[in-house]
Amino acid sequence: MKKWLYATGLGLALMTSAGVQAGDKIAIVNVAQIFQKLPAREAVAKQLENEFKGRATDLKSMEEKLRTDMEKLQRDRSIMKTSDISSMEKNIMEQRETFGNKAQTFEIDNRRRQTEERNKILSRIQDAVKTVATKKSYDMVIDVSAVVYALPSKDITADVLKEVK
Repeated sequence: MKKWLYATGLGLALMTSAGVQAGDKIAIVNVAQIFQKLPAREAVAKQLENEFKGRATDLKSMEEKLRTDMEKLQRDRSIMKTSDISSMEKNIMEQRETFGNKAQTFEIDNRRRQTEERNKILSRIQDAVKTVATKKSYDMVIDVSAVVYALPSKDITADVLKEVK
C-alpha cells in the first residue's frame, strides 16, 4: 500500500512539473502591433493607391459629370422641350448605371488587392513568429488578444518585429 501511494505521489509530482515546464514554453505576440509598425505596410498602401489612382480619378470625373447633368436637367427642365427632357433623362440613367457598375467593380478589385497584400504581410509575420519561437524553443505562441494575462517576459513581439524587418 505504501509503495502504491509513493508511486501515485511521484506520478502526480512528475505530471505537475511537466505542466509547469509546458507553461514555460508558451509565449505571446501582438500581431496587430507588428502589423501597424511595419514599414512595408505603408509602402504597400502607397503602391495600391497608385495602382488604383487612375480608375478612382475616372470614377470621380464620371460622378461629377453625372451630378452636373442632373443639376442642368433640374435647372432647365421648365424651358426644355419634352423630347430633350426625355433624352437627357435617358442619358442620365445610362450614366448612372455605367457609374454604378464601374464603382462596384472598382470596390471589388480594390478590396481583393488589399486582402492579397495584407495576407502577404501576415504570412511574413507568421514566418517570423515561427523563426523566433524555434530560436527560443517555445512550444506555443498565442496572440495577445486571446490572452487574459501573461508575464511581460513571455512577450516576443519586439523580437518578431526585428525578424520581420
